[in-house]
Parts: sequence; structure tokens; C-alpha cells
Amino acid sequence: MPTQPEAVHPEKKNLVRRLAPDRSQRIRQIVQFSFAVLNLWLGLQFFLWVRYFERGGTGLYVSRPAGAEGWLPIAGLMNFKYLLATGSVPAIHPAAMFLFMAFVAMSLLAKKAFCSWLCPIGTFSEYLWKLGRKIFHRSLRPPRWLDIPLRGLKYLLLAFFVFIIGSMSGAALEEFMHTPYGLIADVKMMNFFRNMSGTAVIVIAALILLSLVVENFWCRYLCPYGALMGLASLLSPLKIRCNRETCIDCARCARACPASLPVDHLVQVRSVECTACMACIAACPTQYALQFALAPSRPSATPQPWFRRAVSPLAVAGVLTCIFFGFILYARCTSHWQTTLPRAVYMDLISNANQASHPSLE
Repeated sequence: MPTQPEAVHPEKKNLVRRLAPDRSQRIRQIVQFSFAVLNLWLGLQFFLWVRYFERGGTGLYVSRPAGAEGWLPIAGLMNFKYLLATGSVPAIHPAAMFLFMAFVAMSLLAKKAFCSWLCPIGTFSEYLWKLGRKIFHRSLRPPRWLDIPLRGLKYLLLAFFVFIIGSMSGAALEEFMHTPYGLIADVKMMNFFRNMSGTAVIVIAALILLSLVVENFWCRYLCPYGALMGLASLLSPLKIRCNRETCIDCARCARACPASLPVDHLVQVRSVECTACMACIAACPTQYALQFALAPSRPSATPQPWFRRAVSPLAVAGVLTCIFFGFILYARCTSHWQTTLPRAVYMDLISNANQASHPSLE
């Protein structure tokens, strides 16, 4: 149930004002849109590259966009384990690993900002529940006794993948990546959506319908990638912090939180569910009451120290951009960005992609 607003203390009524309009949501939307456009561009390039080989090497040829490997989080995790086990950068799908590392680095510095600022699935999910709210005039929030166990599902899925990959040796990981399935895992992923079975269509349709009525249904309950980002975010020095001296106890922040966190009752939001979306800050009517900030210099901080330690939405966008392109630039400069295979190999593999099954199913 939404947190009920409390009466504003008479002495704090004069604090209900902002010195300037909040721009966090507009800035975040620009970042979301930009990253979505980037992913659409990469998807188009990748589709054209695959079609060239499916047509037997005729028609338009475009270079394979390594950035499409960002849609291979399991390959990224496998390659990261390979790096830890062998000390060597994998030759197959290295971009998946570097992007995986970049997204984890974002969570280590700026909470789960990847999920609410960059992730295309997170963006799609957010706009689905906002559409649903316009249609139905409300969103459903499962009761706490059901919500908490359901949130645990994504951690169970994460534990499953970590256990399987963690138990594999470096040699086993390299062998898997060099199987026909491993070499064209990105093509197999695209073909899954191009040629969905009836069951897959029903499952995805159900997820979309549930996302219309429950805020961020997939991200909230089922995304193992988001679960990993949440665990990494526990180490983030930046958190949503409340200055109790200027808070007026209106509870607008709690009602605005997509993760249903009791922001109004917390001095700092440590939850793994916080995505640093800043919706709570945007909803707060009081200057300096809520900030995405470093820890204050002393327990009883005044508005001025909060202002100094707060991180602006533009700064968050800048940090995410620097991390994202920084990892890509490093991978490119060290020649560890592209998967380098001869065209003849891709011609054979992609033209026979339907016969490339997962090694565990052979």
C-alpha cells in the first residue's frame, strides 16, 4: 500500500519550495532515448550483417557491430570468469565481457543507475507501466508478503547462472565459446526473436501485460542481470539521502518510488532495489531534503553540506557516459573489442545456424 502522507510540521511549512525546477527526469529521459537509439542502430547493423551471410554473401555488407554483444550478458559473465581464471582476454565475444564490466562498474559507483538510465529493457518496462497507469489510472502493488518472495526470484536465477559458470574451468569456458553455438550466440539470440515459438510469444505477451499493471514487473521480479547490479550497488558511495532538518514528512517521495521503497522513513536508501532513477527527488517539494549524494561530513548535516556533496543528474549522466565509452575505448585500443573470425567461417555457421544447438543439448 502507498505510504500515507503525514501532517507537515508548522515550523517546516516555509521549507516547501524549490529554488529551481527539478531536471532529473528530463535528463534521464534524454539518456534513455539516446541509448535506445544506439541499440536500435546496432540492431539494424547486426541484422544487415547476418542477412548478408544468410543470402550467401550477396547484397549489402556491413561490418559486424561488436556492441551487439551487450545483449549477451551470460557470455559476458562467462568471459569475465575466463579472465579471472586465466588472466587472458577471451577471443570470442570480448565486447560482451567489457560491456558487462562497464555496467557493473556503473553500479559500483552510482547504484543501479544502469537499470533506470541505460538498460533498454528497463526503459521499455518503465514506459509500459506509465502507459498502464494512464489507461487504468493506477498501478498494482502486490502486498508485502507476496512482493518480497517474488523479488527473490531474480536472485535465484542469478545464483543458478553464477553456480553453473563458476563451476566451469577456464578450459571448459574456452571450449564452450569455440563450439558452433558459442561462436554465433549473438545470431542465435536474434533468431530467437525472429522465429519465436508459440510458447515464447505467449510468455512475452504475458510479461508485457503484467508490466502494464505492475511497475517494472520484469526488472522487479525476474531479471538476474538487475539482481547482480543490485548486489554490486551495495558498495556504491552514492545513495539517496534524506536531510531530516529540511524534510517535511509529506511522503511524496515514497509514493513516487517505482520500487515501493519507504524513502520517507529512511535517512539513506541502501536497498538493492534502488535504481537511482531520482523519481523520489523529483517528487520532493523541499529544497535539499532529498539528494543523490555522498555521506555527509557529520551526522547532523545542514543544507549547505548537502548541496556540496550532492551529485547532479548531469553529473550522473556524465559518469555513466565516461564509464561506458571508457571501457569501449580501452577494449578498442588494446585490440580486444572485435571477435575476429574469417568470413568463410561465418558463412558456414550463419547459413547453418538452425543446426547449431546448445552443447548441453547435444
